[in-house]
Amino acid sequence: VRGGLRELRERIETVKNTQKVTEAMKLVAAAKIRRAQEAVVSGRPFAETLVDVLHDVNEQCKSDDVEVPLTAIRAVKKVALVVVSGERGLCGGFNAAILRKAESRIAELKGSGLDCSVISVGRKGNSYLRRRGKVEVENFIEGDDFPTSKEAQVIADQVFSLFVSEEVDRVEILYTKFVSLMSSDPAIQTLLPLSKAAAAGDDDDDDEIFRLTSREGKLAVVTSGKKKTMARMNYEFEQDPALILDALMPLYLNSQILRALQESHASELASRMNAMSSATSNAAELKKSLSVAYNRERQSKITSEILEIVAGA
Repeated sequence: VRGGLRELRERIETVKNTQKVTEAMKLVAAAKIRRAQEAVVSGRPFAETLVDVLHDVNEQCKSDDVEVPLTAIRAVKKVALVVVSGERGLCGGFNAAILRKAESRIAELKGSGLDCSVISVGRKGNSYLRRRGKVEVENFIEGDDFPTSKEAQVIADQVFSLFVSEEVDRVEILYTKFVSLMSSDPAIQTLLPLSKAAAAGDDDDDDEIFRLTSREGKLAVVTSGKKKTMARMNYEFEQDPALILDALMPLYLNSQILRALQESHASELASRMNAMSSATSNAAELKKSLSVAYNRERQSKITSEILEIVAGA
């Protein structure tokens, strides 16, 4: 590190200010992620059980030769992709990973000779797709600070309209699955038509839960395991299974989309916390290096002045 004393002092002050900002952003993300993680963990059992129930009802409808529009499997000519990205930046590679996944999926569909349209959710994805301009975008949706059922219903209504009107033959949602505070994976899930793959889900049998807490005044992470149990039920219908399925499908769409939004939100906060933690550590290292360079430069200048005084004497 080179430079004059004044320049080094200014750089040290700049790094100190940056370190304060990144430390504050890290603490804010850490404070928010507990609520986001609890929403993800508490919402998973309901969403998974609802899909299992819907799949069983759908199978009963098929055996009775009952047609249900939302579960009709037809030849796929066009696919709608719901791409869930982040609302803000400064979260590492979170947004880049999901947008790369979306680009890869779009290229895969076009390579198979299928048309596709996109419903973009999140400011970062919206700005990226607007700049790109090569993909048909049905709608740009900006989310709130914390995902709500109302926000999910807006997306569900549009997905419902596209599928029932047969403008699209399949609907997929691309989101970032929350794995832990240190890891998240871009994932693709088929929303419509309802299938066995969607009913099975893509979760592991063992769900490891990571919780953020404090120990001796410092942040700490504790883990706990939760074994998921799956019970197969035999249903007896008092009403027509098609009516039950029609009543449950809007709830299914809302719950699955809300779950994807919550998973992405928790992943974004975890990624931001990790990115700001790394930035804070890097700022501390840079400040240390600049301080050493400043002290050396200052000592060199003092030594030169002493030598000049001695030589003059």
